[in-house]
Amino acid sequence: MSFAALERRLNYTFANPALLQQALTHRSHSARHNERLEFLGDGVLNFVVAALLYERFQNIDEGDLSRVRASLVKQSTLADIAQRLDLSGYLRLGEGELKSGGFRRPSILADAVEAILGAIYLDQGFEAVRQVIAGLYRELLDKVDPDTQGKDAKTLLQEWLQGRHLELPQYQVVCIHGVAHDQQFEVECAVPAFDIHIRANGSSRRAAEQTAAGQVLEQLLPLSPVDIKRRQAAGKARQQAERLAQFKATHGRAAQGESR
Repeated sequence: MSFAALERRLNYTFANPALLQQALTHRSHSARHNERLEFLGDGVLNFVVAALLYERFQNIDEGDLSRVRASLVKQSTLADIAQRLDLSGYLRLGEGELKSGGFRRPSILADAVEAILGAIYLDQGFEAVRQVIAGLYRELLDKVDPDTQGKDAKTLLQEWLQGRHLELPQYQVVCIHGVAHDQQFEVECAVPAFDIHIRANGSSRRAAEQTAAGQVLEQLLPLSPVDIKRRQAAGKARQQAERLAQFKATHGRAAQGESR
């Protein structure tokens, strides 16, 4: 198999192509697999991304730097990089992994990216792998917002509402589907100030809450200040109408009871 196209995407040519072949080899394929290279690449990647963040964001503290780095080296980010590199077509997998779609599995893709970085380090040293990582992460780093990067949807939604002195979101499990070992949770996220009620599903309550919170954010973040005030006013009017209707219903029943 030729690795020329992959090397062009990496902007790197291996002096020892056997290292790249090993980096693309899953343990299901043969005894000479990529796990040790993955271990090495993980360490190199964490260090280089930390250095890139340190140089680029000189006014944020250690805690925020750690949070941003974690979001940039997590499995889903590495799997996205693997997709950009079109790694699926180069992976060497055992028959079982091939049949089960292992070439699409995020964990296998992410591990292969780290293994390639480890292979580059062994092939031509630290500066070579630093340049490759900087190239792979250039676009991602340009989009980094230290205030939000790495924060989950529930945290971002809470901070958005708190920043405007609004009531926090309310989460409620609507129903649970499936058997004990394979359940799906349906959760509602309500934001009373905007009369928003979003339902989402997940394999756990937390996962469903995160999905629902993310969908609420998709509605709130594009709003202009004028839109926010208008939506707040509409939400408040509906809340008042609901409270009035509830009051009338309660007192109406009480009056009927007395008349009897």
